[in-house]
Amino acid sequence: MLKNSSVAYVLFHTEGCHLCEIAQKLVDQTAINYQHIDICDNASLAERYGMSIPVFIQGERELFWPFDAAQLQEFLGV
Repeated sequence: MLKNSSVAYVLFHTEGCHLCEIAQKLVDQTAINYQHIDICDNASLAERYGMSIPVFIQGERELFWPFDAAQLQEFLGV
């Protein structure tokens, strides 16, 4: 069982972002449920994360790209 499993996970991405696709594949290899949010659908998210996506978040914690499977596991606390 994952720690903090009740806290929502979100992957900020945008269409056509090849790094976002790589990040999504890494997250998909975990056993967590998460939301995909396209930053282009929200002006404040686009301004905040436009140059940083993909970004994986949990609450106020942020994991910025580049990250690998080991860094993702550490972020998830497993």
